[in-house]
Amino acid sequence: MTEIGIGICGGGYMGKAHAVAMASVGAVFNTALRPRLEVVCASSPESAQRYQKAYGFARSTGDWRALVADPKVEAVVIASPQETHREIAEAAFALGKPVLCEKPLGASMEDGAAMVAAAEVANVANMVGFNYVRTPATQFARDLIASGEIGEVTWFRGEHTEDFYADPNAAASWRTEGMANGTMGDLAPHMVNCALALMGPISKVLGEVETVHAERPGGAVTNDDHAQMMCRFESGAMGHMYFSRIATGRKMGYAYEITGTKGAIRFDQEDQNALWLYRMEGPEATRGFVKILTGPAHPDYEPFCQGPGHGTGYQDQIIIEARDFLRAIETGEAVFPTFRDGHEVNRVVAAALASHDAKAWKHINSF
Repeated sequence: MTEIGIGICGGGYMGKAHAVAMASVGAVFNTALRPRLEVVCASSPESAQRYQKAYGFARSTGDWRALVADPKVEAVVIASPQETHREIAEAAFALGKPVLCEKPLGASMEDGAAMVAAAEVANVANMVGFNYVRTPATQFARDLIASGEIGEVTWFRGEHTEDFYADPNAAASWRTEGMANGTMGDLAPHMVNCALALMGPISKVLGEVETVHAERPGGAVTNDDHAQMMCRFESGAMGHMYFSRIATGRKMGYAYEITGTKGAIRFDQEDQNALWLYRMEGPEATRGFVKILTGPAHPDYEPFCQGPGHGTGYQDQIIIEARDFLRAIETGEAVFPTFRDGHEVNRVVAAALASHDAKAWKHINSF
């Protein structure tokens, strides 16, 4: 076993999740590389010190440049606001340090393209934090599709729906300012990444974007509340995706349905330890969707628990992600989703926004 010094930029919600994951991953997966929490950075030295104490880092700083340059920091996790992603990643890559960056990749298409270029010039491990594709159930769904279990896939329907802004009287905040913080910038990338992981590349989209509550207590809303897109995959399959932060009653509606010529799959993150599978076989009278509870027979479940049906949770997805990042560093082999995969998500989102403006289909290869 070899120790590796980790620096995390950002100590809030996702910074904490990554700190916990890096502290746990060695014990859960018996990784060859064992993370050592070296430096945490926050927007002020005072808050960074609080995170240092809470999460167990050796040191803290209010300057991300000091974190990246620290010789004991051998890999960097970016869990800070989108507008900071590019500069931090480019600085880390210039020093030959691997980077795990939270989604989305940068605050613009230009940022994403530049980050991909920097990663590929540096030729070191790089990943984007799309953790939801790492649940045992969704990994199993990916295996089922790849193995032909449901035949030729003809249709995909996906959604990422939440209700944290369903109340029109909820106050305006940073979330209601700028397209990068709107539904297409915040929620859509997760489901687009899921669609790419399960179905392969998207060739074209037709998008529609809407702000339902244009005014909120405290100010005007300058980004979108919900959006939808029709899409055509390069495989020929049709698809539809819907994204919303005003989906009343939905808390974590990361859900999909996939139809094939021999069967179908359904999944909902609100019941993340179950996958529903339909096989078109046997007497019609006994056919139906079967609920499969995840257990040790499914990908990355057993390291957490030996009992089927006991379940994994959100933090476990981040631990699996940490394992994959460490594996990429150790082996030098890319692990999905790389920065290039993350930028493909950016391209799909950009095409959907352009489609809305033009009221016409847009091909992804134009972006």
